[in-house]
Amino acid sequence: MPETIKINGVSIDRGEKVLTRLVISKLPSGTVIDIPVYVFRSVHDGPVLLLMAGMHGDEVNGTEIIRRMITKKMLYPLKGTIIAVPILNIYGFLNFSRDVPDGKDVNRSFPGNREGSLASRVAHRFMKEVMPYIDYGVDFHTGGSSRGNYPQIRCVLAEPKNQVLADAFAAPFTLNASYRQGSLRKEAAKLGKHILVYETGESLRFDERGIKLGIEGTCRLMHHLGMAASAPAASEPTTICMKDIWVRAKNAGLFRSHVPEGGYVKKGQVVGTITDPYGEMEVRLNAPAAGYVVGLNNMPVVNQGDALMHIAF
Repeated sequence: MPETIKINGVSIDRGEKVLTRLVISKLPSGTVIDIPVYVFRSVHDGPVLLLMAGMHGDEVNGTEIIRRMITKKMLYPLKGTIIAVPILNIYGFLNFSRDVPDGKDVNRSFPGNREGSLASRVAHRFMKEVMPYIDYGVDFHTGGSSRGNYPQIRCVLAEPKNQVLADAFAAPFTLNASYRQGSLRKEAAKLGKHILVYETGESLRFDERGIKLGIEGTCRLMHHLGMAASAPAASEPTTICMKDIWVRAKNAGLFRSHVPEGGYVKKGQVVGTITDPYGEMEVRLNAPAAGYVVGLNNMPVVNQGDALMHIAF
């Protein structure tokens, strides 16, 4: 752990707690858009842990997890440093949107470019100012487009350190998830840093159970890293899933699920139906594999090809 961390031109010494704001740009109205970055430093040497949410502006569960932990003073580490970013994509947050105003996804824009698109500039500023200090991190996400995710950790399990960190977090499910081009997770891995993704709930909705499990899992991870004196035990064992598949709509119509999030399904089991609005057609949907429902579409009106159910096994 460095003696001094310098973010946004602000030097932060051991034992200090500082809030600094990364100015990204301005709205057409002239209103400044900046990203609040909280830094909590112990006087004792230790790792640097990133807690970040709001990469997609409409994903509010991670923002609430970090907010509650800040409010309850849970982020003062016994050793090392915690850097907390409750909202990375301020633009999307203000507009109830996943993306920034240019329509691009910040999590497909890393490592970014200071002269590039707005999403690319946000990614570049983060990589320049914050990423050099990070050892480990949790990137909090939420299902999008009315799709809910059962509480889960995603990481590349072929990397032993990721497995250890995921086991420490102990979410109900751990999914082996390959890197995606332009993602924070992939760029961090290139630098030898380990980022877990925690998913829970759906966009623009609080998922109280997932928020609670996210806070508890973060506490367990902090305890594993020596940053917290204690942490609550996991309320249920973790199920590790190496593969996954989506059930997609065969027809357009009204979708009804027959199984809940987190439930187990057998191969060939009828997991839902699609009907037309007039009662003239009904199509059954069968599970293509045995596994657990880790994601579920909550929008009744669907189009052909829409992702309806995420099964991991």
